[in-house]
Amino acid sequence: MLTICCPVLQVMLKPPSDDPLYGGDGEEGRPLDFTDIDIRLPMLVYVSREKRPGYDHNKKAGAMNALVRSSAVMSNGPFILNLDCDHYVYNSQAFREGMCFMMDRGGDRIAYVQFPQRFEGIDPSDRYANHNTVFFDVNMRALDGLMGPVYVGTGCLFRRVALYGFDPPRSTEHGGCCSCCFPKKRKIKSTVSSGTSEETRALRMADFDDEEMNMSTFPKRFGNSNFLINSIPIAEFQGRPLADHPGVKNGRPPGALTVPRDLLDASTVAEAISVISCWYEDKTEWGQRVGWIYGSVTEDVVTGYRMHNRGWKSVYCVTKRDAFRGTAPINLTDRLHQVLRWATGSVEIFFSRNNALLASRRMKCLQRIAYLNVGIYPFTSIFLIVYCFLPALSLFSGQFIVKELDVTFLTYLLVITLTLCMLAVLEIKWSGINLEEWWRNEQFWLIGGTSAHLAAVLQGLLKVIAGIEISFTLTSKSGADDENDEYADLYIVKWTSLMIPPIVIMMVNLIAIAVGFSRTIYSEIPQWSKLLGGVFFSFWVLAHLYPFAKGLMGRRGRTPTIVFVWSGLLAITISLLWVAINPPSQNSQIGGSFQFP
Repeated sequence: MLTICCPVLQVMLKPPSDDPLYGGDGEEGRPLDFTDIDIRLPMLVYVSREKRPGYDHNKKAGAMNALVRSSAVMSNGPFILNLDCDHYVYNSQAFREGMCFMMDRGGDRIAYVQFPQRFEGIDPSDRYANHNTVFFDVNMRALDGLMGPVYVGTGCLFRRVALYGFDPPRSTEHGGCCSCCFPKKRKIKSTVSSGTSEETRALRMADFDDEEMNMSTFPKRFGNSNFLINSIPIAEFQGRPLADHPGVKNGRPPGALTVPRDLLDASTVAEAISVISCWYEDKTEWGQRVGWIYGSVTEDVVTGYRMHNRGWKSVYCVTKRDAFRGTAPINLTDRLHQVLRWATGSVEIFFSRNNALLASRRMKCLQRIAYLNVGIYPFTSIFLIVYCFLPALSLFSGQFIVKELDVTFLTYLLVITLTLCMLAVLEIKWSGINLEEWWRNEQFWLIGGTSAHLAAVLQGLLKVIAGIEISFTLTSKSGADDENDEYADLYIVKWTSLMIPPIVIMMVNLIAIAVGFSRTIYSEIPQWSKLLGGVFFSFWVLAHLYPFAKGLMGRRGRTPTIVFVWSGLLAITISLLWVAINPPSQNSQIGGSFQFP
């Protein structure tokens, strides 16, 4: 039985009147007094796009593009706020602060204002680093000093014209890192078509490339809705900075937005329904250059990258009171699936035309490196796996990680250790977190790197080599039935294959420690000092995996049996393979472990 979901658009609140509407005198029993307060509410519209079998609806990106089109027909606000369904507004003044950035002098080149993500309902110890404070309060602030932070999918205020795929104003005057060596050829300006109305001609996009602004090409890019096409120059005009300073060119004159808006009639609603139908995006540039970009499970990063690649800038706005708050998955399985989706999208970006190595000359060098890191970081899981198994292999073999502890190796190790310590101190200082929260970030970095990141690399390679599509799993935010415990969801244990690599790492290291101690105890001349190196590094790996082990235990230690069965079999198999490949020599059995030449 086929199910067809027709487009639905319901106006919950009509557009407010042009004149202020003040509340009456406060009455007894009312908690709030609205006397002399404008009680008008903005227009509220419920939108549900059409879905039909056989159409690729492009998940969240397709839904956002449908909202952009319908809102252009209904209200056409120059700025668009993107919030996930599990987030809410915590500080209403954040809207004003975000728009001030984009309407200030020089702000017409800002594509979006990204706010930090803040979460509620997370356990006090933040076992799986859900707050992600180092990223939001260190990395994103650092990117603000370049072309701006990346778009992280929610809590973001967009300029509508930037979502339409236009280059920023005066794009020929602002080159990137290669503009001096490879100057861009100036495009030949085209004239306005004779059919352009006087109103549209008056609202021409100032400082935009005339060839890009050719109205005759709009139907091929945006679809055949005249309502939508005519709304584009109006939205650009309303988002311009105020012309209250001689330095503002082509600004918006004071009082230009006080013109009464047209009433909402049936034809407007019918057109808004038309632009959210399945067929509307056919043979257009929606999802390719216009709106949210399709083809990736991390459409947010790709969309922001395309904007920066065209020369737009972004701003990171940290308000004194949190702008928005939301929920996050707090149990181990859901958290790993969330990280898997992010890492999978990054691998997709690396193997696509959105790789920062292929960025245009408008993107600055440091911003290019930042986006390159976005696509590369999942591949560090390969080296992380090696790092976690090296201590165990040294204990199995009876040899230290290096053959000789010379001055060169110790100097190299000291420099790396001091550098990591300095980075840790700077992260703690800049983000304002304590040492425990920083340590939680480090622990989950290893947990996610050995599980979700590794799986993302494998999935990405399968997609590139074999053409196998990557599945998309929505993040579950709640699943506990205990209403008396706020953090009951933290103790839920749901089996997933992502748990296998960390469990194998733990069991192999534990077996290796036992083997190392046994070899040392039963040797004729025990040399405990030479054993400490491998044991120390093995315990260092296990200390990072402690939150993972704690999550497997659940609240009462009810870990699924399959976890121990598969992990034990894999750990024993790896141990036997190592013994078969590299059997212990007679010297190592007699002389003890860690024999140095």
